[in-house]
Amino acid sequence: MKRYLFTICLLLNACSTLPTAIKNPPLNDISYTEAILNIANYKNAPVRWGGIIVDVENEQNFSLVQVLYYPLDSDGEPQKDKPNQGRFVFKSPEFLDPAVYTQNTEITVAGTLIGDIERTIGKKVMRLPLISATTIYRWPVYVYDNRYDSFGYGYGYNPYYGGYPYYWGNYYWPSASPFIRPAFRPR
Repeated sequence: MKRYLFTICLLLNACSTLPTAIKNPPLNDISYTEAILNIANYKNAPVRWGGIIVDVENEQNFSLVQVLYYPLDSDGEPQKDKPNQGRFVFKSPEFLDPAVYTQNTEITVAGTLIGDIERTIGKKVMRLPLISATTIYRWPVYVYDNRYDSFGYGYGYNPYYGGYPYYWGNYYWPSASPFIRPAFRPR
């Protein structure tokens, strides 16, 4: 019984890999729209914002990352199905490699709102909120692999071999279609 309880605890612990600053919003959570209206009132306030990376600029001692803001869900992940509300920039004291922090990467940042910064977007000059980042979290990309869509234990549909029946053991092989042939057949 102790063995099962230990295994369950390990599995539950594995599900909570998000940093606490990303998973839990600050006590006085300031929304992007509140901050953009009057940045001076919210200077040095803790924020947790996220979105999609637009641009990365590396200076000698820090990196500036421009992010297209999206509202966050309860876990702190950007909701790309909602409309974006603008842009913000976060400053990191460490080097952020543009090959890792690429465009269209989902990201959530926790830190302090330190003011605003001027940026040129297209031909328009805009003032964007600036965050001093303390925690940066890049969201993993999940790729759905539908090669083996299973409808039960050991029996499923395999689109590469032309359909049913398909068994992952030695008993059933793909149904032979005149157009789709497996590479080899057992004798």
